[in-house]
Amino acid sequence: MAEAKTSANNASVAAFLSGIDDRQKIADCKPIARMMREATGKRAKMWGTSIVGFDSYDYVYESGNSGTWPITGFSPRAQNISVYIMPGFSKYEALMNKLGKHKTGKSCLYIKRLADVDEQVLHKLIRESVREMRRRYPEK
Repeated sequence: MAEAKTSANNASVAAFLSGIDDRQKIADCKPIARMMREATGKRAKMWGTSIVGFDSYDYVYESGNSGTWPITGFSPRAQNISVYIMPGFSKYEALMNKLGKHKTGKSCLYIKRLADVDEQVLHKLIRESVREMRRRYPEK
């Protein structure tokens, strides 16, 4: 079986974040990282070259394909900060309505700047998504 392209590694999270060209994006990522560390109780790890992930879970698809992925994480992309809310957003409609300016994908929350969203709502969203992932994928 081929190894996943994006997996946890020993690269420095601090070095990755300090290497971001956009100073505002660095400033925005630090509180997001604190929220995720608080929600998971785990330290950040690099996943691949551009994802900062916290904790992990093992999944198996119906096809038999399997892997390991962070329970939550973020990636400072060129256009947005991608925040990984792995259970998706259908259970969190009330929070999403209060969050502020954002876009979503299947399990990605895209925010341009942290100032565009309510940080308390974002923190609650992260905590609740971590709780849901741990319910779905209990630690072994």
